[in-house]
Amino acid sequence: MTIPYPNTQPMPAIAAVTPPSGAQRPRVTFLGTGYLGATYAICYAELGYEVLGFDVDADKIAMLNAGEVPIHEPGLDELLKRNLTAGRLRFSTDIAETADFGDVHFICVGTPQRADGMGADLSYVEASVTSLAQHLTRKALIVGKSTVPVGTAEWVEQLVSKHTPADLGVEVAWSPEFLQEGFAVDDVLRPNRIVVGVKSEWANGMLYAAHKGVFDLAATEDREVPLVVTDFATAELVKVAANAFLATKISFINAMAEVCEAAGGDVTHLARAIGFDPRIGNRFLQAGLGFGGACLPKDIRAFQARAQELGAGEALRFLHEVDLINMRRRTRVVQLAAELLGRRSGPAGPDLSGTRVAVLGATFKPNTDDVRDAPALAVASLLRKAGADVHVYDPQGMERARAVAPELVYEPGINEAVTDADLVCVLTEWADFRNADPVALGELAAGRKVVDGRNCLDSALWTQAGWEYRGMGRP
Repeated sequence: MTIPYPNTQPMPAIAAVTPPSGAQRPRVTFLGTGYLGATYAICYAELGYEVLGFDVDADKIAMLNAGEVPIHEPGLDELLKRNLTAGRLRFSTDIAETADFGDVHFICVGTPQRADGMGADLSYVEASVTSLAQHLTRKALIVGKSTVPVGTAEWVEQLVSKHTPADLGVEVAWSPEFLQEGFAVDDVLRPNRIVVGVKSEWANGMLYAAHKGVFDLAATEDREVPLVVTDFATAELVKVAANAFLATKISFINAMAEVCEAAGGDVTHLARAIGFDPRIGNRFLQAGLGFGGACLPKDIRAFQARAQELGAGEALRFLHEVDLINMRRRTRVVQLAAELLGRRSGPAGPDLSGTRVAVLGATFKPNTDDVRDAPALAVASLLRKAGADVHVYDPQGMERARAVAPELVYEPGINEAVTDADLVCVLTEWADFRNADPVALGELAAGRKVVDGRNCLDSALWTQAGWEYRGMGRP
């Protein structure tokens, strides 16, 4: 039966579907237990589902089964331990066990940027779907959650058709994720919307049953969770379109920061003023070092690449400039550092040799240990490349940062990083840095000079404490 598109209802009337396993509620699996899969698996067990998480990484699975979360995400550790103890949650490296267990299988593997271009690498999606399909022995629903180029769901259908007997009736659907690192637990349990791309009433019913715990929780808290039921292509486009919009908004305000620096304006006042316009809003209008992480940078590049393949490349040409603006913010911090340290910039950039620089922050945002494409870590490396002796501290990202950039010096705390520093660069807006005492830090530093790469410090407070302050897009 064909699903009418689009269908948006907070609590839709969808026919009940009996899970193929015979369980009262669908048993769910999450293939890939990285940031996405582990968070979803743990939170769905918290919602009362029987959950099995699968990964080929035996060490990661052993950690999870031992009650240890391999990532830093507030609140996740407690939920993991509680649901392991309750018996609703377990993790495995056995794909046959995973296939036999689940009614709904969520694909949560990574889709990194390809080494040979801007497009998404779908090899992990292909491997997980193929391996799962080969071990299915009954009807099931395979649901993509990974961020992918439009057209992937149809391709996954072909993979499933190739590797499963037709009489099993295995179906495919797509339901993108919208997790924000640092807020991911609430984003799963209390999402601001759920989007599903389906082709049949059965798939729609199974996905509704797989999300019913979310809707039930919303009902008890007197909330509504809008449900958008649509086609494959639209469901795939929702995530990349949202990320492209957010990236554009961030780069827009950073472009305004460049104009403010040239004109003598203050981008923080500008952002506040335009943010009062309800058509614009104030979220994602914080000028600074720009965006990073595992999603926005690679997603906007993959979106451009796929649009080009589809013959719609001109429509997304603006994303190239969005990317360029974002990357320029990193070199701008190095320029500000050189200005504060009184170093001239030549054709190869500034020479910062003989200076000691404290870098506060390594993760791409606070409340996570994720350093993937982190602007803070990239700037720290640029400062070292310019000749500076760089000392880094981050509340959560030290271990991962050290693995990515072992050439940097890592310190155990703020004080140790700032001691004898000629310049301090605040590059991740952790509360520890925002609330630091500039008077006390000034007594440790060799030079009271600070670059506020996130415009997160109280500039007046730092200036009163004797610091020479430079923000991003601020006079």
